[in-house]
Amino acid sequence: MSNQVSGITTTSMTVTMTTGAHMLRLIEELFPICRSITGNGVRETLARIQHEIPLRIEEVPSGTQVFDWTVPLEWNIRDAYIKDASGNRVVDFRASNLHVVSYSVPVRRRMTLSELLPHLHSLPDRPDWIPYRTTYYQENWGFCLSHRQLESMKDGEYEVMIDSTLEPGHLTYAELCIPGASREEIIVSTHVCHPSLCNDNLSGIAVATALAQRTASSKRHFTYRFIFIPGTIGAITWLAHNEAATSRIRHGLVLSGVGDRSPLSYKKSRRGNTEIDRGMRCVLRDSGREFREIEFSPYGYDERQFCSPGFNLAVGRLSRATHGQFPEYHTSADNLEFITAESLAEAADTCLAVFDLLESNRTYVNLKPKCEPQLGKRGLYSAMGGKADAGQREMAMLWTLNLSDGTHSLLDIAERSGLKFEAIERAAKLLAEHALLLEADSSSEVC
Repeated sequence: MSNQVSGITTTSMTVTMTTGAHMLRLIEELFPICRSITGNGVRETLARIQHEIPLRIEEVPSGTQVFDWTVPLEWNIRDAYIKDASGNRVVDFRASNLHVVSYSVPVRRRMTLSELLPHLHSLPDRPDWIPYRTTYYQENWGFCLSHRQLESMKDGEYEVMIDSTLEPGHLTYAELCIPGASREEIIVSTHVCHPSLCNDNLSGIAVATALAQRTASSKRHFTYRFIFIPGTIGAITWLAHNEAATSRIRHGLVLSGVGDRSPLSYKKSRRGNTEIDRGMRCVLRDSGREFREIEFSPYGYDERQFCSPGFNLAVGRLSRATHGQFPEYHTSADNLEFITAESLAEAADTCLAVFDLLESNRTYVNLKPKCEPQLGKRGLYSAMGGKADAGQREMAMLWTLNLSDGTHSLLDIAERSGLKFEAIERAAKLLAEHALLLEADSSSEVC
């Protein structure tokens, strides 16, 4: 786990709509690439992201034992088709990389339609969409096509060709470490194994890239580690190769499906009440927008690896429409029209707000705990601002004074009071400036 951050240039910690548009353009560039859990599609994707942030690429050989799993053979594909008797490509990999079941073994043969049908996958209830299917850990092959295409195929002989390779190679992943004042880490993980699917998960890739750019632009207490990995086997491989260093991970987020138009959803960590779980709830609450909070389950994306009992890390997941709960999931309808720049920017802003909260969440001690200190003689009433929000600001100071006993953090106070974390943080800074609060000792590991 090396530290690297040179090469990033940015000036703002706020994700503007210009940045949202930039994330959308990055997705447009990555969309045509055929990705899988291994292979050149992953390498090409990570190489493009390297134009944005200085990723360090890791290659893990096939056959490497990673806990109970083994890094699989590497899969690459050049072309694939089904041709009818007239030589027309009725199914063409060049038209959509979803047309081939990912990890299909090489095939070149002639088959009748009845022989071919067990290898064809469609969605009768969504006749114009192409499904996405995989056969990662069982050697097989197949094609995906719209149901209308399937219904138009007539009896007869077809030429079937999949020009692929499945052979010893490597699993590829990448990471970027942005050092902070402390060695304690916040990790952000996103999966890079899906082909032409925008929400799942080019949206996570684009948001993670933007977050790395923004995070590098300012001084931070925590060290931030951004991980771009193939789903499941990539997370398992990363954890197996970095097991000793996971003790430094204090908070984490998995990003997936953050680009569609539905409200943000946060899936809590296995522990369920960690600081990032509570912080994300606070940020989403304070946003005033609709959101959904999901209890942990051992099914989903790579949060289930980080939250496996042997690690039990404080890692949650930020999504919008969750996997399997929207009809476009794992189909060709998860395309560029399904996501928006606004949704991408909102997701990135939400993550930055959580980072800011975690950075700012301190514990204070009231230096005048016997009865209320007299705020008026210190000019704090006038310092609280205009009449429109003076009541909330006064309540923020009173709550902060009352609960700053060395055991309640600013997040504790925001939750207990129902006030915005930002208001509590401002009140604490103001009270500390007037020698009414003193920050409690920090026990974090400093570099």
